[in-house]
Amino acid sequence: MKYFLKINVVSILYALMVFVPLELMLNVYRISRLTNWEIGTVNILTGITLIFEIIGGTILILFLTKKWLAGRKANFWTIILWVPYFVLYIYVFASLFPITNGGDYPNSVTGLFAIGGLIVYPFYILVLNFVGITSDDKTIRTF
Repeated sequence: MKYFLKINVVSILYALMVFVPLELMLNVYRISRLTNWEIGTVNILTGITLIFEIIGGTILILFLTKKWLAGRKANFWTIILWVPYFVLYIYVFASLFPITNGGDYPNSVTGLFAIGGLIVYPFYILVLNFVGITSDDKTIRTF
């Protein structure tokens, strides 16, 4: 049961890692309107946040994968398990903060970036799982 909870916590973190940058990217006009910042400033801050989250989130997820998930093959379920949590985050965010101003709708190209990122993201999780499993092997064989 502990492993089940740990794998779900890691999946929640995976979903959060993709949710935050995606929402920042999709809500540039809303953030600009509410904070009175220029769109260029919001784009730069979103990019900086994205870079910090990718680096920090990758380090955190690798640490948790090595420590909590202990190199099991069941870790690969996280490739699928993040999706329901991501959908839940999107639903809750859209319910709590609906778009009331017509100028807040994102560009069409932003949706293409989001689709591309969501297609590549499971491969990112796969790579992190492989690194978490292979880095656990501490035996060195010399022949």
